[in-house]
Amino acid sequence: MTRQLIDRYDRRIEYVRLSVTDRCDLRCHYCMPTGFRNFEEPEDWLSFTEIERVIRAFGALGTRRVRLTGGEPLVRHNLPALAGRLAALPGIEDLSLSTNATRLAKHAVDLRQAGITRINVSLDTLRPDRFRAITQGKLEKVLDGLQAARQAGFAPIKINMVVMRGINDDEVNDMVEFCIRHGFTLRFIETMPIGETGRAATNHYINLQNIKARLAQDYDLIPGMVTGGGPARYVQVAGTDLRIGFITPLSQHFCDTCNRVRLSVEGTLHLCLGQNDKYELRPLLRAGISDEELKQHIIRAIEQKPERHEFNDKPATVVRFMSMTGG
Repeated sequence: MTRQLIDRYDRRIEYVRLSVTDRCDLRCHYCMPTGFRNFEEPEDWLSFTEIERVIRAFGALGTRRVRLTGGEPLVRHNLPALAGRLAALPGIEDLSLSTNATRLAKHAVDLRQAGITRINVSLDTLRPDRFRAITQGKLEKVLDGLQAARQAGFAPIKINMVVMRGINDDEVNDMVEFCIRHGFTLRFIETMPIGETGRAATNHYINLQNIKARLAQDYDLIPGMVTGGGPARYVQVAGTDLRIGFITPLSQHFCDTCNRVRLSVEGTLHLCLGQNDKYELRPLLRAGISDEELKQHIIRAIEQKPERHEFNDKPATVVRFMSMTGG
């Protein structure tokens, strides 16, 4: 019988968000500071073999979902090969990818053939000049990547939009119409005070309940559901296939149903996005522990998972950048 990871608060942990790199080819101002270069060095990254070993152990303990994240995961060389290895592991039923899509046009087919079925794409604006201001990148690369993803057969394709007052909140309806036209799922996300950049971005914070109310004036919103292991609460635009999710870590936290941990590129298990609780796996792996010992360490780590974040009460708690944590 497969064991299960149950934390102190009776939450089943069955979802690992796996960062394969802390590097990114964009510089979104709420994620990574302009000019930041303090990346982990490749010798400090977990190798594909070490990653596979950790995820195999999680699979044996009941984990069913794995999402590849970064930084930007497509910066990691030969990512489709890793995806294929993870998709073949016992117990792993759902392998997905979060990406900025700037390199997706080149890799979409290989990633789909490797076993990734679902993707999330970060896209905060549909205006090229505004995209450059937010990310220092080119919008056309993302749009090309999205087209390639559709042609490769990914489903669903989810668009993640961080809504920021005075920056892109005037594009909410435009993004709804864009996703209706292209058959994408849309998810709005509140800014979070993760690191100095994230705390600065909360100056543009918007309670997504206000966005939902605004949308309800223009669209008939009915209850909706989307498969996946994430925290979004969904509605559907009546008369269309569009589902809209709201990810609300500040206005309506979802800590009581948290089912996930994050594994950083250097082998650190981050047990809560909004806390500093962590468990270092890389030193153990390179000290030669057995697979059974690895499982016991994972169980021990999950027992330390905190009850909830403190974004509202102690916004300065987390000093690491989002790119260092994993998306």
